[in-house]
Amino acid sequence: MHRAKTGSGRSGFTIALMVCALLAGTPVLAAPAQTIKTQKVDVKVEKIATGLEHPWAVEVLPDGAYLVTERPGRMRLVRDGKALAPISGVPEVYARGQGGLLDVALDPKFPSNRTLYFTASVAGDGGSGTAVFRARLSPDETRLTDVKRIFLMNKLSRGNIQYGSRIAIARDGSLFVSLGDRGQQDRAQDFQDDAGSIIHIEADGSIPADNPFKDGKHALPEIWSKGHRNPQGITFDSETNRLYTAEHGARGGDEINTPEAGKNYGWPVISYGVNYNGTKIGIGTAKAGMEQPRFYWDPSIAPGAIVVYRGKMFPEWNGDFLVTALKFELLSRLSQDGKGKITEQERMFDGEFGRLRDITVAPDGALLVTTDEDNGALLRISRAAS
Repeated sequence: MHRAKTGSGRSGFTIALMVCALLAGTPVLAAPAQTIKTQKVDVKVEKIATGLEHPWAVEVLPDGAYLVTERPGRMRLVRDGKALAPISGVPEVYARGQGGLLDVALDPKFPSNRTLYFTASVAGDGGSGTAVFRARLSPDETRLTDVKRIFLMNKLSRGNIQYGSRIAIARDGSLFVSLGDRGQQDRAQDFQDDAGSIIHIEADGSIPADNPFKDGKHALPEIWSKGHRNPQGITFDSETNRLYTAEHGARGGDEINTPEAGKNYGWPVISYGVNYNGTKIGIGTAKAGMEQPRFYWDPSIAPGAIVVYRGKMFPEWNGDFLVTALKFELLSRLSQDGKGKITEQERMFDGEFGRLRDITVAPDGALLVTTDEDNGALLRISRAAS
């Protein structure tokens, strides 16, 4: 891999090496940082690596390396500005349409147990669906070991859209995982179907004692909440311990929700959007027994991921929601007023870096963002020098 140089003096030899690297699917170090002015603070945006193929998720390892998933089925480290060879041991995934290797999350005790979790679409009888895996990263960080599938949605289906899927790890180490409706909207109201739900499982895939339907009489025991269309963002606020999702609507009606045990979030009975052909969805925007979103976008921004910012680098954003957007290629910053109402404050990087997919807060408070492109990038957003 070769460091890209800037200016008109770049040699033809260097350009040839970069082209060969990209054609070979090997990510390369990208261009110099940009300084961008936002409403409250100037930020520096660095492309840590480019040439990644639809990078879906990023985590920071204790040694400072970045662990990145690529949707076609690769997991690799980015270290010291270089993207390393793919990690071996990743199971076969169903990489079609929106499917493939998706989210990754580190176990809270990762420094001692080397355990991580990841989601993927997998194929089987009847089609494909979302699965959750547990594995260990080898001490030399080159391979996955002890790989085990701990969950697979109960009904596989045809089509390659709306798998979800993000992982949020609770303080007790259990997993909350978001599942899309797979493009079959009525499944989101079927409590005997995992599609269109937030599930809650233990680290070994068993059912937690506090699940609302753990006896399985009225719903599948793993279901935490229902009525979700395609939640591709899920996160805990580290201060309040409240769970939030960012969800794709249809044409309009992208939402932020607060999934609570046993509650129904309405899709497709209620929505603030319309079908792609302009026709009405369900009965309108409200129904007794169904929850209202905490916030919705119209027109849609196509949210990719969500965090509640609690880092030290940007105290101006403390408690704000940061939501990546695919459609408008932006980072949406939202805050809450004194009554808890979410109001959109700012849209950053509009069209500057491409489709923004994942967002993670690094230990130093910087933001890590992936761009969902054929030639995708890993971005680091930090405070610009004054």
